[in-house]
Amino acid sequence: MSERAVLHVRGRVLVGPEEVHDELWVVDGRISYDRPSSARDIRTVEGWALPGLVDAHCHVGLDHHGAVPEDVAEKQALTDRDAGTLLIRDAGSPSDTRWIDDRDDLPKIIRAGRHIARTRRYIRNYAWEVEPEDLVAYVGQEARRGDGWVKLVGDWIDRDLGDLSACWPRDAVEAAIAEAHRLGARVTAHCFATDSLRDLVESGIDCIEHATGLTDDLIPLFASRGVAIVPTLVNIATFPDLAAGGESRFPRWSAHMRRLHARRYDTVRAAYDAGIPVYVGTDAGGGLAHGLVAGEVAELVTAGIPAVDALSATAWRARQWLGRPGLEEGAPADLVVYETDPREDVRVLAAPRRIVLNGSVVG
Repeated sequence: MSERAVLHVRGRVLVGPEEVHDELWVVDGRISYDRPSSARDIRTVEGWALPGLVDAHCHVGLDHHGAVPEDVAEKQALTDRDAGTLLIRDAGSPSDTRWIDDRDDLPKIIRAGRHIARTRRYIRNYAWEVEPEDLVAYVGQEARRGDGWVKLVGDWIDRDLGDLSACWPRDAVEAAIAEAHRLGARVTAHCFATDSLRDLVESGIDCIEHATGLTDDLIPLFASRGVAIVPTLVNIATFPDLAAGGESRFPRWSAHMRRLHARRYDTVRAAYDAGIPVYVGTDAGGGLAHGLVAGEVAELVTAGIPAVDALSATAWRARQWLGRPGLEEGAPADLVVYETDPREDVRVLAAPRRIVLNGSVVG
């Protein structure tokens, strides 16, 4: 048997919130907990190791104008990688980023296809803009193009009303979600306000993005159906500036956005307390910078979620939700190493000591 170059990660390996090993080995890009019998060029990395972090709401290939060239998308993906994000659920993008799958040095991406929005009810150049009678067809199209997810725009500003309102009638979302499920895809939806939520959840939706409109009467419904939320609190922090920018044209909408912002932490904590699954997502892309995953975890802690659960929302539990392995025997070696225990202080996530992707040290 020939000797192989290996990576030795030594210190504390957080296989789970409470399952801790002293070391692991990386051989041929895969994790092993047995020292290889024959090895050469052993490189040792020391510290506290976590599975590569998950950003469950991120837009690679998108900026505030729409799709971006490949070199810009590459910089976005590298910025996320260097922040420790090694698995992305791309929650809607008009760009074709399949080329990233051929790059061992870039994060792995689970795509939701392109956003599907009501005509003139979303950001220009982002979504397929359709009417309710075409929703099922477009959901089917994106379910086939994506990686097991479809992204709807559940609400947006209605310019005639001057405020947020639901985009789709109940029968349309019921049929669309049923079609996605028939094709083996899960469905998520952008939702800021309240009035679209009951129809979406009762129609079988799997996840809600932002979920700032959650109310006390809706929280038990979410919990009983197991509908996850991705709060994107680092994005919700921009609501006051958005409200100020729209004040002159849409004062009702501006006031609504300020209210949603003011109760954002209470909303997230109430959801968590009720048992609603909460996951980390930054909404990077569009108008928000990439590489903000550590800030989002810190925001969940500020909202009152215990540190270890906020950490799990970007690590062990997030990977399980998305059907991707963590630090199990034989899994691809995607991990981040920190100087101190991130369970004790999540702020350490902002300063990775080493980043290992597909078994190679990339940072």
